[in-house]
Amino acid sequence: MVGLWGQGGIGKTTLAKALYNSTLRQFEGSCFLANVRETSKGCKDLVTLQEILLKDTLLLHQRLEVCNVDKGIDIIQRRLGHKKVLLILDNVDDLHQLDALPREGKWFGNGSRIIIITRDKHVLTCQGIDQDHVYEVEALDDSQACELLSKHASLMHQIRIDLVNGALNYAKSLPLALEVLDSLFCGETKDVWESTVMKLSRIPNKNINDVLKNSCEGLDENEKEIFLHIACFFRGWNREHIKKILESCDLETTVGFEILVKRSLIRIESDIVEMHDLIQLMGKDIVNQECHDDPRRRGKLWLYNDVDEVLSHDKEDCAVKAIVLRLPKWTEMCIHPDVFTKMRRLRLLILRNLQDCFQGPLSLPKGPSWFAWPDVLTGLQNFPLVQRN
Repeated sequence: MVGLWGQGGIGKTTLAKALYNSTLRQFEGSCFLANVRETSKGCKDLVTLQEILLKDTLLLHQRLEVCNVDKGIDIIQRRLGHKKVLLILDNVDDLHQLDALPREGKWFGNGSRIIIITRDKHVLTCQGIDQDHVYEVEALDDSQACELLSKHASLMHQIRIDLVNGALNYAKSLPLALEVLDSLFCGETKDVWESTVMKLSRIPNKNINDVLKNSCEGLDENEKEIFLHIACFFRGWNREHIKKILESCDLETTVGFEILVKRSLIRIESDIVEMHDLIQLMGKDIVNQECHDDPRRRGKLWLYNDVDEVLSHDKEDCAVKAIVLRLPKWTEMCIHPDVFTKMRRLRLLILRNLQDCFQGPLSLPKGPSWFAWPDVLTGLQNFPLVQRN
């Protein structure tokens, strides 16, 4: 049993298909079960997967009827137990799927190969696959990315090199993104290239975004909140500092970080928490979709204009739970003196290089678990919620 693991769109399925097509003649039977996650959402659907497995490996003209999962397991072991089989399971995200298919290698004959494709390394670990047989699929290098981008973009040699570099920088060597860019750029002029790259830097491509969002499906609320906090606020921050902030907001970060790493949503490099640009863009889009036109109805704010719109008005019904605004230089904002009294859901407030331009008293928030506004709080003593970073 072999595991292929990596983030969405990295090319796991493409690699597995190439391997399948080049080696299937070495086996007595073979089956490529596509998108196991979608097909196996119910017990009946697990039976469907078993029927497809039996039909393909035994080269049957029609499916064998399987009445339930246990019966299917019995038939698989009895009919395939002595056959050398190649089986590829694509997009596995739950151990129950493996329980109904290849719970262990001895279900099949000697020399059989079972390849499990997943975004969740935990599935492979729990299945007991030897770590030497778990392979992380990595992004393309720059030359490979350029080659893939130019595969269908026939006018690429006529396009300015800075636009090509802009497209490559957007995709960050993610094959899915490069394939989508191929289709968008094929036969287009440099003006369209330039406009497309500018658009994609602000608005995620739906085809890419939908694939990446699948990695978030099934996350518990704890892990989802940690992921969205990192995507919106804390990418590139020190792990321990992020943990200190998020744990003050009642999030369990030790298990949360572990799950997000295994889901290929974040990575930790020298104690710095990082993620792919497109995954970050996907996370921010999840928050923006809560209410595209009204930042008061979103849970998290990180852009100056959105924060300004919320803090400059004293309005009820504010859903904001977290604001982190770290400006590169000293900036003034007209903050309504009573705005924080209406932000009852606010748990996290970090403002850097922001000066309130109102003259007079400002009602400071009482609700946040983490409060950092050094430019306002300098000199205040014994403020119970102040965390100095």
